[in-house]
Amino acid sequence: MDAYLSSSEEALFGDWLEGLAIHINQLVYGGKKSGIEGIDLEFEKDAVRYLVNIKSGPNWGNSSQIKKMKLEFSKAIKTLRTSGNVKREIRCVNGCCYGKETQIHKDGYEKYCGSKFWEFVSGSPSLYMDIIEPLGHKANKHSENFMAAYAQILNKLTFEFINAYCKPTGELDWEKIVKLNSMN
Repeated sequence: MDAYLSSSEEALFGDWLEGLAIHINQLVYGGKKSGIEGIDLEFEKDAVRYLVNIKSGPNWGNSSQIKKMKLEFSKAIKTLRTSGNVKREIRCVNGCCYGKETQIHKDGYEKYCGSKFWEFVSGSPSLYMDIIEPLGHKANKHSENFMAAYAQILNKLTFEFINAYCKPTGELDWEKIVKLNSMN
C-alpha cells in the first residue's frame, strides 16, 4: 500500500510541479506547453530555443527511458528544423523539479535539477526557496487528514486479509494464499 500511494503521490505531485514550471515560464519568458511528443515546455531565451522534458526528480528513468527521451529530443529538433520555424540554436533540457545533478552537460542534452531548474525556468535564483515554504505549509494542512484516511484504509485491508487468509489462530493459511496466487 505504501509503494502504491508513494507512486501515486509522485505522479500527482510531479504533474502539479510540471504545470507550475510551465506557468512560471510562460509569465517570465512566454513559454508554452509543447505540442511535440516527449517535450513538456518550449521557450526562447537569449536567442536560444529550449525544448524541456520535465521530471519530478533526477533518478526518474532507466537507460532505455533515457534513450527514448534523447530520441524524442532528436525528433523534436528535426521537426522544428524541417518546419522552417526555427533557424537559431536549439538546446534540449531534462529539467528535474527537485534533487541535485553535478554533471549538467549530458550526451545531447543538458540536465538541471532543483534550484538550477527553477532558476532556469524563471530567471530567479531564489524561486526554489520561495515556492518550497508555501508548499510545506500546504502539505502540513493536509497531512493530518491523509494520515487518518490512511489508517482507516490500512485497518480495513488488514481486517479483510485476516478474515480471508488467516486461520482462527492468527497463523497464515498458506493453502488459501497459494490457491489465490496460482490456481486457474
